[in-house]
Amino acid sequence: MQKAQPNQLIRFGVFEVDPRSGELRKKGFRVKLQDQPLQILLAVLEKPGDVVTREELRAKLWPADTFVDFEHGLNATVKRLRDALGDTAENPRYIETLPRRGYRFIATTVPDAIEPEQIQSPPRRRIWLLACAALTVIAAVLFVQDAGGLRSRLLVRSPAQAPIG
Repeated sequence: MQKAQPNQLIRFGVFEVDPRSGELRKKGFRVKLQDQPLQILLAVLEKPGDVVTREELRAKLWPADTFVDFEHGLNATVKRLRDALGDTAENPRYIETLPRRGYRFIATTVPDAIEPEQIQSPPRRRIWLLACAALTVIAAVLFVQDAGGLRSRLLVRSPAQAPIG
């Protein structure tokens, strides 16, 4: 696993993280993730395959003069991160728990240099398809509702012409 640089997108599975903007995306769509779970994700991504200790995470998330139920706070924060990733402690795909020690990122990461065109979300093709689908639905509704007599004009039958004799 490669160590991620702070100016690179980090890809793993169907996810990518942009450390500069603090965004997590799944298949190009932004995943809502609060600051503390994001900080934990970035911490384990900085050292993929290595243990990030609970104390390192405490120092990163809570200043020394902050009073917090550390055990509960850290466990709840890791749970929110796992929920966002669709991961579990029992069968981890991304973040492994090392009891009483810390956490380790276990998936393969692929850092990419950030290019502005890579940050589009959702991709233009998807927007185009959604716009076409919306126009089709609108046209169908207008046709069914006979808006402006459209359906009547399109489906009206011309009177039968008299035979020429």
